[in-house]
This record gives sequence, C-alpha cells and structure tokens, in this order.
Amino acid sequence: MRYGASRHLRQLGGRLTIPPDEDGFTGRECPVSDCLGYFKIQFGTGLKGEGLPCHCPYCGHTDSHNTFWTREQIDYAKSVAVKRVAQAILDDLKSLEFDHRSRGPFGIRMSLKVTGRPHPIHHYREKKLETEVTCDRCTLRYAIYGVFAFCPDCGVHNSLQIVRKNLELASKELALAEAVEPDLADYLVSDALENAVSAFDAFGRERCRIHGLASSAPAKVNRISFQNLHAARGRVQQALGFDLSQPLSPEEWDFACRSFQKRHLLAHKMGVVDNAYLKATKDSQAVVGRRISIKPDEVTTLITLLEKVAAALDTHLAGTAQQPHKTT
Repeated sequence: MRYGASRHLRQLGGRLTIPPDEDGFTGRECPVSDCLGYFKIQFGTGLKGEGLPCHCPYCGHTDSHNTFWTREQIDYAKSVAVKRVAQAILDDLKSLEFDHRSRGPFGIRMSLKVTGRPHPIHHYREKKLETEVTCDRCTLRYAIYGVFAFCPDCGVHNSLQIVRKNLELASKELALAEAVEPDLADYLVSDALENAVSAFDAFGRERCRIHGLASSAPAKVNRISFQNLHAARGRVQQALGFDLSQPLSPEEWDFACRSFQKRHLLAHKMGVVDNAYLKATKDSQAVVGRRISIKPDEVTTLITLLEKVAAALDTHLAGTAQQPHKTT
C-alpha cells in the first residue's frame, strides 16, 4: 500500500482512557493469582505525584498501577484498539476505490468498492462493592468488598479508622436513646454496649491477622479473641509483647473488663446475672437472677477507653512489624 493510501493507519496513536463509573471510581484488580481481589479507587484523590505504586487492599501486594488493570478493562482496551486499527485500514482501503466507466462498444467497466463493518467494542460495567472508605491518612477514596483493607495509595491498614467509626455509631445510639421511650432507650443502650465490644473484637482480630501475615507463626495470633478482655490481655502479652491494660489506669481496666462481662450476659444470658459474672467481676451492685444494670454513661466511658486501647495496640504493632507488602 503506497504512503498516501495508508495515512489513516500511520496516524494512529494516542492513549486510551478507561472511563470511571457513575460514582467516579475506576476498577482495579490484584495481579497476584492467589488473590485477584477487585476494588475501586477515585483517581485525583489521595497521594499526588507521578509513578506512585498501588497496594492491593486485601493481600497487601504492591506494584505499579499498570499491573492492576481488571480483565474486563483489558478486554475493553483490546477491542477499542482492534476497532481503531480495523477502521484505519478500512479508511485507507476506501481511498483506493475507483469506478472506471466503459468506453466504446466493447468497453469493460471496472470498479473497486470497499465494504466492511466496524469491529465491536467489548463494553463493561464496574462492579458494586460493599464499603466505601476515605483514607484518613492520605484522603484516597476507595471501595472494597468487606470492611477492612489496606489503603491502595499509602498502604496503611484501615482497621483503626474502622473501629473508630463503629464506636462513633455506638455513641450515636446513646444519643438517640435520650429521645425515646424507656423500653426502647434500654434496648439502645444495651445494643450500643454490644456493638462497642463487637467493634473492638473485630478490630483486634483483624489487627492480629495483619500482623500474622508478616509473622513466622501466624496461627498463634490469629486465634486471639477479644470478647473476653481479661483473657485477651494474657494472650496478646504472650504472643505480641503488648499489655492491653497499659494505656489505662487499674480502675479503668477493671471497669472495661466488667463492661465486657456485662456484654457477655446480654449476648448469652438475656442480660440476667449469674454466679460466673459475680465471680469474674466482684460487682457488688449485681444480684443473681436479676437483669444487669447498664447506664448510658457507662457505655460512653467504655467507648473512650476502647479508643485508647485500640490506638495503643495499633501503634505497638505498627512499630514491631512491617506491612506484608510484596514489592517488585
């Protein structure tokens, strides 16, 4: 094909842009075959600069953003590229079209007509995810399955951020309890206590799991439960070298342990005091066979104490182990 007839093909170039979804997110997929975790980020938020790496929010793998394209995006890009090349070739061939009319009684008419269809584009839609997070360290907006994750931009794990948000929700329950009838108020106060303990338990388990990814004995820390604060203290101190009671005074620690025992009664005994509770707490105000008393200010105090313990545990683990990122 001569140069003049191939100008469309020669003029191909430029970059292909992957469009964001209706919420401004662009899909990403971990390239590690054992993970292949799907997540979304909003470009323009988070860290600024060229050549920044991307961190998988699920397994922590770190690599260039160019390795985190989703399979659907790759299929889309290929289809666009093929369409552009095919269209350029078609346009170039059309420039060779001719139609020579016959002349004289025995003339032969000759013509060249080029026809063809545009190559179809493989369109796709980004998936809906369960949790949207704005990193409180680098301000990246991202979406994930589940709740806990590494920030795809700065790599920090969001476990402390999530427990703070859940403790804040428990505080909002207490505020709501002030404006409703007594029976509903009692339910909201009890529910706030259970939610506060569950939030701390989930944080502790997840923080230990992340620490375990970089540990030679991950099973040792993965088995730690935080629903019994006194028992968790011993296991954490043995496995991680951290005393959960360290951020609190002795009186505050005893108060927190007693609150966790109250939560146990709510979850397993319909809130009715038993001998095991009295033995564990030495609570002089409780009577066997009667419902446990839980006041809003008790839950408010517990939330404050749990925030202190969570922050101290997070700081300790961050200082004793690196994030389990795999860099290339």
